[in-house]
Amino acid sequence: MRDYEVMYIVKPNLEEEQYTQIIEKYKALVQANGGEIVEVEPWGKRRLAYEIQKLREGYYVLMKIKGMPELPRELERNFKIADEIMRYLVVRMGE
Repeated sequence: MRDYEVMYIVKPNLEEEQYTQIIEKYKALVQANGGEIVEVEPWGKRRLAYEIQKLREGYYVLMKIKGMPELPRELERNFKIADEIMRYLVVRMGE
């Protein structure tokens, strides 16, 4: 299993419980695909470096996971089709 860091930015105009549901959704996705959650850090709302979709803020979430090489592809596929996700980045961590 490889180590990955996943950062995604959720639209800021949601309720607090909706953020929790989104985080749980992606945690369940990782586990359903044979991955392991190491750590989840919701950073909360922060100002973006530049405007995205006419929004100046975003809700940042950092996940550290372990999984097989297929897991990041599945996560990225789900991020692409999710309306609530503004941006995402999946990075493989070094040894």
